[in-house]
Amino acid sequence: MTKKKKPDELSKAFLESLDKDDPFGLNEEIETLTFKCLDCGKEDEVPEYIVGEFHYDLEENEEVEVVCPFCDGTMRQARNIPSE
Repeated sequence: MTKKKKPDELSKAFLESLDKDDPFGLNEEIETLTFKCLDCGKEDEVPEYIVGEFHYDLEENEEVEVVCPFCDGTMRQARNIPSE
């Protein structure tokens, strides 16, 4: 006869397997893009995968716009263009 594991032992074994393999990508670093509000000028970081979802509905040469969490204004991706 085999010994059945208790629920706590099963949970512990499952969590240990997640730490080793990371099958869901929980330990991956999330890439972000900086957006700047056109109204209040504040900046906020938006995960890159979310920005990618907005690209499906855009026309050619149209930029992704998100709602500013500070003033409900319009935010667009900040461009770091060094002045010459």
